[in-house]
Amino acid sequence: MKVLATSDRAYKAAMKKIVTRSNLGGGKVEAAVKAILNAVERGGDSAVSRYTRKFDKVSLKPDQFRVNPDQIKEAYYKIRKEEGDALRYAAHRITVFHEKEKPRTQTWMWQDGTITLGQSILPLGVVGLYVPGGKAVYPSSVLMSAIPAKVAGVKRIVMCVPAPKGELSPYLLVAADIAGVDEVYRIGGVQAIAAMAYGTRTIPRVDKIIGPGNIFVATAKRLVYGTVDIDMIAGPSELLVIADEGANPAHVAADLLCEAEHDEQAAVWLATTSAPLAKEVVKQVKEQLKTLARRKIAARAIDQNAMAFVVPTMNEAIALANEIAPEHLSLSVDNPFEYIEKVRHAGALFIGRYTAPAVADYVAGPNHILPTGGTARFHSALSLEAYVRRSNIVSYAKEDLAKAKDHIVRMAQMEGLAAHAHSVEIRLR
Repeated sequence: MKVLATSDRAYKAAMKKIVTRSNLGGGKVEAAVKAILNAVERGGDSAVSRYTRKFDKVSLKPDQFRVNPDQIKEAYYKIRKEEGDALRYAAHRITVFHEKEKPRTQTWMWQDGTITLGQSILPLGVVGLYVPGGKAVYPSSVLMSAIPAKVAGVKRIVMCVPAPKGELSPYLLVAADIAGVDEVYRIGGVQAIAAMAYGTRTIPRVDKIIGPGNIFVATAKRLVYGTVDIDMIAGPSELLVIADEGANPAHVAADLLCEAEHDEQAAVWLATTSAPLAKEVVKQVKEQLKTLARRKIAARAIDQNAMAFVVPTMNEAIALANEIAPEHLSLSVDNPFEYIEKVRHAGALFIGRYTAPAVADYVAGPNHILPTGGTARFHSALSLEAYVRRSNIVSYAKEDLAKAKDHIVRMAQMEGLAAHAHSVEIRLR
């Protein structure tokens, strides 16, 4: 993990590399993904079976895709009671938070004289959840993607998750049951995205696909957008810690490693006003790495994608954060709430020295499915609004139309659209 000061010659190049990072795959990735998408669109279940055998090394007939209810019930007996309690606690916290968002996702109307305007806001019919299952098991992602769908009133929730050995983790199945998932399919990768986007005889077509995945899954989501809606293009995990001289270097290092252990492509950064703190954090990262079960993954991420920046002022640290637009931004500083309104671009903010990233990952309540790759400049955290669709409501009485007639006709004439003008004039003759 390198330490760079803003005055160093390599600073600008390092920042440019970070700021221009992307979640999108190259031409070879896109070509491979297109081939799978096209095969599943044409071949349906048989193509899904073929690619599942190729990539997950498991042979599944279409009638074996779906996990049956008895298998889900059995999953409860394969986990400890306290593990189930933790999942239920997290589910409760996530539900409570997303219930608070409900007022923003309900139909509303207002009267402008005798004109009625508003929006009809209704839940989506079918949502497809993609849950990664490669390097780790993520029951928390099941809860984060399914619970807001349930709170929003989505009628049917479908979940796809890879099962490399044909079996799914009981943690995933219990989490899906707690969250109210209706159907679970042991299918992953591009073939799962294709199946949910186009529909097969076994796997239903959905209205929207939610959830993160690897570069192939992210590329597949991008390519099927338009056939279905998607939440965002989510890439590897990211964390930027802003720390002052009062931060505990051991805590900062632990937070960086918390994100780095996700996968080798995870990116972590430190911005601090204290050069001694930066050096001590680097030392702590090396020491703590030795104790991690996933140290090979974390070490690779640190070697490839970690950087510590020493900046002159806290305002410059915030400016750096806004330029990077990280998925997670941790403020381990004195009086952290003073800086919230200055932060323009971040998927989630962790405020204060005791807000460990794991709190937000699991039990705080706000969603942990967040924009990555700098897309926090224009994307938001997953919320209830992702699970509803809006239709505008417009109602004019005859007298209202008469008052607006001349303006409408003039605008129609500007655009050369005579039928628009006629549709108004014919009503007032």
